[in-house]
Amino acid sequence: MYWLKRTFSKSFTNPNTSTESNSTQQSQEHEHHGITDELINHVKSFTIDTFKNFPLKDEDESSYSEEVQSDSTRVRKDLSQWQERHAVLILSRVKEMSQLRYVLCPRHLKDNQFWTIYFALARSHLAPYELRAIQQEKLKQMAMEEDKSSENHPYEIEMAEAKHGNSVEPLAPP
Repeated sequence: MYWLKRTFSKSFTNPNTSTESNSTQQSQEHEHHGITDELINHVKSFTIDTFKNFPLKDEDESSYSEEVQSDSTRVRKDLSQWQERHAVLILSRVKEMSQLRYVLCPRHLKDNQFWTIYFALARSHLAPYELRAIQQEKLKQMAMEEDKSSENHPYEIEMAEAKHGNSVEPLAPP
């Protein structure tokens, strides 16, 4: 998938930065995206049959069977930004997942089906991390909206005063 290759290539660290700093950032990002030893052990238990025999809902199957012009567009609709980054991290950290995906996609499953199944199987491990990420994103948005409203506040007062006749009008010629 183009989106995954593009995102994966961006995930490599800059060789000019310190290794210790990269390691700390990487472990924080893994923690933020739920990549824990417990999850890794759980994911390593997945097999080809785990994915092939997973019951997808009829509505999921029909939506996956539709032709899509661009896979990257489809994936963006199916996965949140957090899930997309998690997918890149798990593939880079757990080689067994990368190999499973290689064997299954596209011969047995479409890429979006693979990720739907993966996130369903890993839900119990990932739910608290994803929920925390959603909450943090909402708090950021609220803070940004609050900043915007406080920035606009003086202008709103000035405009309101102008509307109510508090502005200076030019004198009429004699």
